[in-house]
Amino acid sequence: MNRVLDNIEELIPVGECFELRVTGFSMLPLLGYGADTIIVRRTTATEDIVRRVAMFRERDGHIVVHRVLSVDNGIVTLKGDGNIRGTERCSREAIIGVVDKVRRGNGRVVSCTTWWWHMRERVWLCQPTFIRRYALAIMRRWLTFKRR
Repeated sequence: MNRVLDNIEELIPVGECFELRVTGFSMLPLLGYGADTIIVRRTTATEDIVRRVAMFRERDGHIVVHRVLSVDNGIVTLKGDGNIRGTERCSREAIIGVVDKVRRGNGRVVSCTTWWWHMRERVWLCQPTFIRRYALAIMRRWLTFKRR
């Protein structure tokens, strides 16, 4: 699988989609660890991606999926919904694609462009940091326990 991810930009043409299983906690609670599969669509360099969940390649080659906070002069600032603090930056060219849909663990496919999805994003992201911190700690423990 890592060999595919190493060359994903060359293998998947712009506009096409591919699926990957969520393996981290950084996008909780909207994307769940291990149960969800994201459907990523390759983007063009000119597409507006602000406030979208995007996949990018870090300088060390790791693939990360976080929310785009801003794009300024070709520099993209991103942050995971499940991260209390800390942001990442990458060039616009490092963006591989945006998450268009999520396949839940029960097989149901949810679009990330519906008003319901956007409402859930807003409700979570407007919570005070201390509430998010404790809610995330509980979610991480529960998901880790459930995976055992």
